[in-house]
Amino acid sequence: MMHELDLLSRRNCLVIAEIAQTHDGSLGTAHSYIDSIARAGAHAVKFQTHIASAESTLDEPWRVKFSRQDVSRYDYWRRMEFSEEQWAGLKQHADELGLIFLSSPFSIEAADLLSRIGVCAWKVASGEVTNFQLLDHMIATKLPIFLSTGMSPVDEVDLLVERVQRSGNQFAVLQCTSMYPVAPEKLGLNMIKYFRERYNCPVGLSDHSGNIYAGLAAVSLGASILEVHVTFSREAFGPDIASSITTSELKQLVDGIHFIETALSAPVNKEALAAELQPMRGLFTKSIVARDNLSAGALIVEEMLALKKPGNGLPPDRLTSLIGRRLRHAIAKDQQIKEYDLE
Repeated sequence: MMHELDLLSRRNCLVIAEIAQTHDGSLGTAHSYIDSIARAGAHAVKFQTHIASAESTLDEPWRVKFSRQDVSRYDYWRRMEFSEEQWAGLKQHADELGLIFLSSPFSIEAADLLSRIGVCAWKVASGEVTNFQLLDHMIATKLPIFLSTGMSPVDEVDLLVERVQRSGNQFAVLQCTSMYPVAPEKLGLNMIKYFRERYNCPVGLSDHSGNIYAGLAAVSLGASILEVHVTFSREAFGPDIASSITTSELKQLVDGIHFIETALSAPVNKEALAAELQPMRGLFTKSIVARDNLSAGALIVEEMLALKKPGNGLPPDRLTSLIGRRLRHAIAKDQQIKEYDLE
């Protein structure tokens, strides 16, 4: 099953669930994540394709020294590798469940592998945006490109966008902050509007906050793409757990996005809505009633009146107009005062 990913014609936010290395090198776990992400209702599942010998050296330092079983980060990348046949199986599994399959390549060799198994778009990781050799290799495929901006100043993003624009590829720019997890004041939600106006392209958020709030806010601000890291449990092992949401929270996030999109796509005409809700006014509003038993001929003063539900009688804004008028006949306590009760 080949997915067509047309960024320019999408009306709803594309929700990408990022597994990255949370599978911890287990092919079975990777397949289990695909099942869970499909059940949660995300549109795409995303991995990272690492080939240690093509992207790393023994001198690569740890971002976070979390692993007790890997002597070096190079060893860790080797343990995260899947064979081409295994990657093809993951892609097929995603296709069968109606998920778009994505994976960030970290070398030309990884990009070639992904091309052979048939990815429909590229996600350029924040650390690869200056790797023009790899970027141009992806551009040459003419597939859509998601540009992450996690560590880039605006002038660097300008150069990236210009490079992709020259090629004619569809592209999107993702606001991202390379902190794990990222604090709310570092999310940069303001950049969604800024990038959209600056580059006139789909814009999204690659979120590392570890909660669903950032994604909901981004969609409310017009994000076309939302990428979130996922995990089965916050007690799991790995470098991205603190910046991930659980698969259960992913379902909440997707439901929330559908709610927000429905609301934003249905502007309300207040006049028409007020007319529609007219029958409810009697249940929620109040009418003018007698505070106590009143005698016929009584001259009405404000202390004789009260405002109580239901609201199917004289409305509260008529109260002052009743002051100084006389009653034609007796009115019982809590009885609504009607116009015909007054001289």
